[in-house]
Amino acid sequence: METLDFFLPQVWFAILALFLFLYVMLDGFDLGVGILSLTASTEERRGILMTSLSNVWDANETWLVLMGGALFGAFPLAYATILNALYIPILTMVFGFIFRAVAFEFREHANRKIFWNYAFGIGSFLASLGQGFSLGGVLGGIKVDELGHFTGGTWDWLSPQSLLVALTLIQGYVLIGSTYLVLKTEGALQATHRKTAKIAAITTLVGAVAITISTPIFVQYARQRLFDPPFVYVFAAIPLIGIFLIWRLWVSLSRERDVAPFVLTILIFLLTFVGLALVVFPFIIPTNITIYQAAASQSSLVFMLIFIGVLIPIMLFYNIYQYVVFRGKVTSSYYGE
Repeated sequence: METLDFFLPQVWFAILALFLFLYVMLDGFDLGVGILSLTASTEERRGILMTSLSNVWDANETWLVLMGGALFGAFPLAYATILNALYIPILTMVFGFIFRAVAFEFREHANRKIFWNYAFGIGSFLASLGQGFSLGGVLGGIKVDELGHFTGGTWDWLSPQSLLVALTLIQGYVLIGSTYLVLKTEGALQATHRKTAKIAAITTLVGAVAITISTPIFVQYARQRLFDPPFVYVFAAIPLIGIFLIWRLWVSLSRERDVAPFVLTILIFLLTFVGLALVVFPFIIPTNITIYQAAASQSSLVFMLIFIGVLIPIMLFYNIYQYVVFRGKVTSSYYGE
């Protein structure tokens, strides 16, 4: 039974990491395309951008719902404490989701689309900003008492470090959104987003380097983890692999590849997640509450594991099938203008 006390929280930590990665990868390009829609030069181009999302974006957001439900069921203490500490950035994210969802539907039926165009783009930006500040607030540490209850202030999540994380995440979303549009569009629009992908690759790299340098300086637990063997060797390799992937991304964009930029961007996101997981584990609320302290009872974890073990393959199959069915380019003729 003691083995299960350690094994089950680790399994659920891995499941939460999987849900978070799938959400950031899939809805990340949704949000990136939404932000990029603000820069579209014509209504036809903006229509193509939004049409490229129309058949997939609802399913992409499902992973966020699953992650929230899994966090509530598997680590209820962490769920309550994190939501209490990050109330403002999480509400910002929710409002952003509402704006972009309403705008996406209303825009199609509006005679004057300009208001809904901006609502969709700004909503995408707000959702991304809220997620970035939430991530930065968690990584920076949350003040809790001996029972794990939040004891900090309303604005504890706001710091130069969390701002840097938020801006870098937005650039990452623009990058994956640009490479998705390279995959889904053609002609002048595709060429435009090859350029935005190159710009976003540079700004994302700059932000990632700044986070890598500043995190050990401002966050004590990260400093201890980064420079202790054997993690020091792993963390030394991650930036080198990241720079290599950015270089290959740049080369693929310069050679006008369609699929490779999107795949390489996914690998960059995956590498980032591996690094974050290694820094944070075994904490669910750095650096005060571990996954073992915050975990629900064994019976709850086992029951949920049976349910989620059936649900994950179904969700993955549905997502894969969806992208296979709606593969191919989105053109102006498809959009109908």
